[in-house]
Amino acid sequence: MLFLSPVREWRCAQPGHSVRITCSVTFLLALAALLLLALGTAFSQAAPASAPEPSDIIQFLSQTINWYRQLNVEHQIATEPSDILVINDDRQLADQAVRLSFEFARAEAQALSKQPGSQSADQGAVSSQYQSLLQLSDKLDKDVRELQTELQSARQKLETASGKKREALQATIAEVQSELDLANARRDALRSVAEFVSGASTNGLGASGLRGQIEALARSLPSDLSQASTENHTAGSQPSSAASPVANRVEPSGIWGLTADLFGLSRKIHSIDQRINETEALAQRAKELRAPLVNKLKQLSQQGDELAKQADTGDSSTLASVKKDFDALTAQFRQTTAAVLPLSKAGILLGLYKANLTNWQSNVKSQYRAELRSLLIRIAILGIILAVAFGFGELWRKTIFRYVHDPRRRYQFLLLRKIVMWFVFGIIIAFAFATQLGSVATFAGLLTAGIAVALQSVILSVAGYFFLIGRFGIRVGDRVQIGGVTGEVMDIGLVRLHVMELGSGDMPTGRVVAFSNSIVFQPTAGLFKQIPGTSFVWHEITLTLSPDSDYRVVEQRLLGVVEAVFADYHEDMERQRRQLERTLSYAQPTELRPTSRLRFTQAGLEAVIRFPVTLQNAAEVDDRVTRELLKAIEREPRLKLVGSGTPSIRLNTDVASSSASSG
Repeated sequence: MLFLSPVREWRCAQPGHSVRITCSVTFLLALAALLLLALGTAFSQAAPASAPEPSDIIQFLSQTINWYRQLNVEHQIATEPSDILVINDDRQLADQAVRLSFEFARAEAQALSKQPGSQSADQGAVSSQYQSLLQLSDKLDKDVRELQTELQSARQKLETASGKKREALQATIAEVQSELDLANARRDALRSVAEFVSGASTNGLGASGLRGQIEALARSLPSDLSQASTENHTAGSQPSSAASPVANRVEPSGIWGLTADLFGLSRKIHSIDQRINETEALAQRAKELRAPLVNKLKQLSQQGDELAKQADTGDSSTLASVKKDFDALTAQFRQTTAAVLPLSKAGILLGLYKANLTNWQSNVKSQYRAELRSLLIRIAILGIILAVAFGFGELWRKTIFRYVHDPRRRYQFLLLRKIVMWFVFGIIIAFAFATQLGSVATFAGLLTAGIAVALQSVILSVAGYFFLIGRFGIRVGDRVQIGGVTGEVMDIGLVRLHVMELGSGDMPTGRVVAFSNSIVFQPTAGLFKQIPGTSFVWHEITLTLSPDSDYRVVEQRLLGVVEAVFADYHEDMERQRRQLERTLSYAQPTELRPTSRLRFTQAGLEAVIRFPVTLQNAAEVDDRVTRELLKAIEREPRLKLVGSGTPSIRLNTDVASSSASSG
C-alpha cells in the first residue's frame, strides 16, 4: 500500500484539484494505518470486528481507577530511600496512563454517539425544554454574529465619513452596540441554563449515558488526572502527589532484627508481585479493547485502497463521489485513531510500569537473599559460641569432681558454675538477638531496676545464701539456733533453709521450721551455730552448801565425779580443741575440760562445775554425771545442801556463746 502503481501516480498527476487531494489523502491514510498496525502487532490474531461496548469501556475505566488507587500500597512498603525513586517514576507513569485511559473513553464515547441510533438513545432523557434552549441559543448566536458584522462595518465607514453622515453613523453605532449588548446578555443567560441542563445530564443527575458515566468516574479522581493528556503531561510533569522521603534506617545486626526484616521483605515481595499481576491484568484488558479498533483500521485501509482503484478509472462524476467517500473515510479513520492512540500509549506506559516493578522486585529479592545468608551465618556463629561455652562448662564440672573432694565445697563450686554458665548463656543470646547494644543496655537497666524493686526479698535471700555457705556458714546436719529455735539443718536452698526443731533432751519435736536466707541481714535475729569441725556444748552443775562445809572436800569430790565421766570422751574433746586452734588461728581457744568455781552467797557456799559434752552424747553424759553426783553427795562425810536443794544440770549459755559463732 505504500508503493502506488504507475497508473495511480499518473492519475494523481492529471489536472484536477480534487483528484490530487484524493490521491494524497489515500497515501496518508494508508501510511497512518500501517503505523497503527505496527503498534498493534500483538493483536494479529483473530480479533472481534465489533467495537467495544459501553459496558466494556466503563469496566476498563473502573479497573484503571482501582489499579491507580492501589498505588498507595507501594508507598506503604517503601523502606529504602531508593524505593522512593521507583515510586515517583511509577506515579508519573500511572498518572499518564489514567489520563490516556479517560482520553480513550471520551473519544470512544464520542464515536459511539455519532453512530446511527445511538444519539437518540443518549438524548432520550433530555427534555424538550432543553432542545428549545439549544435552538434559541443557536438563533441568538447567529444574531450576535450579524450584529457584530454590522457594527464592524459601521465603524469602518465612520473612519471616512464627515458631517451629517458621520453623526448618523455614530447614532447607528450606538444603537447597534446597545442591541449587541442585549443579545449578548440573552445569549449568556441561555447558555448558563443550557450548560446546567447539559451538566445535569452528563454528570448523572438526569441521564445514564456513556458520557455521563465517564464523567462520574472522572470526578472520583483529582481533576488533573481526569483531564485530557497534553504534551506537558507526556513530557513528564511532576506527579500529582510525590511520595514522602523515607529516613535512612539502621541495618539490623542481631538475629531478632534480621528475622523481623526478612518477614518484612517477604511481605514486600508479595505486595510487589500482586501489583505486577494487577498491572498485567490491566494491560491485557487494554489489549482486548484495542484489538477491535485495530481491526477496524485495517478495514478502513482496505476501503481506502478500493476507493483509490475506483478513482483511477472513474470520470468526473465518479471522482466527485469518490472524494465524498474519501472524506467520510478520513473522518472515521481520524475518529478511530483518536481512540486507538491513547490506548496504545497507555499500553506502552503499563509495560514500563511493569518493568519498574520487576526491577524493584529483583532488588528486594537480592536484599532478601543477602539478609537470609547473614542470618544463617549468625545462627551458625551463635551455635559455635554456645557449643564452646558448653564445652567449657563441662570441662569446669569435670575439674570440680576431680580436684574438689569435700561434698560441701563441691556443691558450692557446682552451684557457682551453674550460675556463671546461665549468666554467660544469657549474655551470649542477648547480644546475638539484639539489634543494637545500646538498646540492650537500656533494656537491661530498666529490667534490673524493676526486678530489684519487685523481688527485693528474693534477692536478699539469694545473697544471704552465699553468706550461709561461706567459710563459717552452715551445712546440712549442723545444729543451729535461729530466733529462739534450736535444731538441725535439713536443707539449704537458694532462697530459704529448713531446720528440724529439737526439744528438751535434744529430741526432735516433729516439726520443721523454714527460715528465709535473708535472716543473715537482720540485726535483731541472730543465727548461732557450732564452729566448723566441732560439736560440743558446755553444761554446768550448781550446788549451794552450808557455810560450815569444807570447800576443799566439796570441790575435790564434785570435780572428781565430772572428770571421771569426762575421761571416757576426753580424746574426742582434745580433737575438737585442735580443730579450734586450726580454725580460730587469730584467738586462743578455751581448754575443753571440766572446771570448778566457788563463791559465797547469802544462802551459803555455792559450787559451780562446768564441763564440755558432745552434742551427740549430751543426754547420756548428763545422766551419768547426775548419777555419780548423787553417789558422791551420799558418801561420808555427807555434803549438806541448802537453798536450791538437789543439784541440776543445765546449759551454760555464757560459755556456749563464747564458743559459738553466728553464721
